[in-house]
Amino acid sequence: MAFLTHLLVSAFGMGSWVTINGLWVEVPLLVMELPEGWFLPSYLTVLIQLANVGPLLVTLLHHFRPGCLSDVPIIFAVLGVGTVTCTLFAFLWNKTSWVQGGLHSIAFMVLTFLLALVDCTSSVTFLPFMSQLPTHYLTTFFVGEGLSGLLPALVALAQGSGLTTCVNVTTPSGTTPSPVTSGKNSISQGADDTLPSGLPTAAASSGHLESRYLPANFSPFVFFLLLSFMMAGCLVAFFVLQRQSRHGEASTEDLRTSQATLDSIQPREGSAPGPPDPADGDKDRQHGGQESGARPRAHLIAIYVLVALVNALTNGVLPSVQTYSCLSYGPLAYHLSATLGAMANPLTCLLSIFLPNRSLPFLGALAMLGTGFGAYNMAMAVMSPCPLLQGHWGGEALIVTSWVLFSSSMSYVKVMLGVILRDRSRSALLWCGAAVQLGSLLGALLMFPLVNVWRFFSSADPCTLHCPA
Repeated sequence: MAFLTHLLVSAFGMGSWVTINGLWVEVPLLVMELPEGWFLPSYLTVLIQLANVGPLLVTLLHHFRPGCLSDVPIIFAVLGVGTVTCTLFAFLWNKTSWVQGGLHSIAFMVLTFLLALVDCTSSVTFLPFMSQLPTHYLTTFFVGEGLSGLLPALVALAQGSGLTTCVNVTTPSGTTPSPVTSGKNSISQGADDTLPSGLPTAAASSGHLESRYLPANFSPFVFFLLLSFMMAGCLVAFFVLQRQSRHGEASTEDLRTSQATLDSIQPREGSAPGPPDPADGDKDRQHGGQESGARPRAHLIAIYVLVALVNALTNGVLPSVQTYSCLSYGPLAYHLSATLGAMANPLTCLLSIFLPNRSLPFLGALAMLGTGFGAYNMAMAVMSPCPLLQGHWGGEALIVTSWVLFSSSMSYVKVMLGVILRDRSRSALLWCGAAVQLGSLLGALLMFPLVNVWRFFSSADPCTLHCPA
């Protein structure tokens, strides 16, 4: 039964972000069909951040009217809406409407907002529910959350989403190849993507290389149906799980009536390992409890700040520049960094089961180490399209390793911080989810103008890339 519960918790955790992660990995195919083209990712970013109104509303209701919301009905609604929305996506993703003199994917945008609302709200509902189960199941929940990014990525790889090839295209004599903008399977190049200097005009006009997307093995219709089956599986897993939790595997405390305020978040009695020391109790009574009350509060604030910073990097800042940091080394480096980084997330969560470390200084140092790997990834993105060791196998190995270690270190920190907060109260997990969403929001808001407005990063096309030696 314990093994079955671990499977159910993992499937339940997968429902947290599987839909939005699936939507992102499908973007290379969607931009070739929808009228928004390569502006589609910027629209997705805005819609996902607008969906933070869901967790904001839930957190405010828990704060000002504690006990008015029950986790189980909300989670059923979240998973149900996610399943139905994914099914509608399969049939409506390419439907367009004529708005303000042009075609726009209105149905796609509305459904995207609903999916984002589902996933964002899961951060402040799924984690508090996990407080009803023993602590060791929380790590399994984070394993499932990691699978929410891995499984859609594997399906997209099987689909062939985003795979490109270099095609030799001839142009009329006496003309210069223009930026590639025509054709559904072509990649739009920037104004600086030109042929190397020094080539004769006749040679330039005879032919040049262009990046073309390879045809997909199956359509987005099938992909979104697979996503709906995943969400339906998460719904079934939660149905069985909450019935089990009511039949004896839940915590002995009634955690639903806890106050969702920072003042109410205190460590549970007996949560610390080892028997209580009477001398410590006498010492606390001598100090009147004033100093001991201030220290846990500062300790909690430090944990929440660390949670927000880690999620700002992993969910907002670094994902925005992954293509810029990797594509300069070729499509293989990009796909390896994306796939192995997604695999590192659940594997690291499994590792934390056998090698747990709740020391806050250790987790802070590990977060700084992960930030160092993230800084290297960011530096390579800034240097795109000509980063360090471009064209050398060492550069490819280094960028892939850096992305994997960044994902691994940050995943371990997130899991252990969640375990620490789980041992305090249900309210601690509620605020943990709020900190996750706040950090993700701030990271996305920071990167959106840099990437989409000011064009701070330059894209790279391996077919036309020529960097000076």
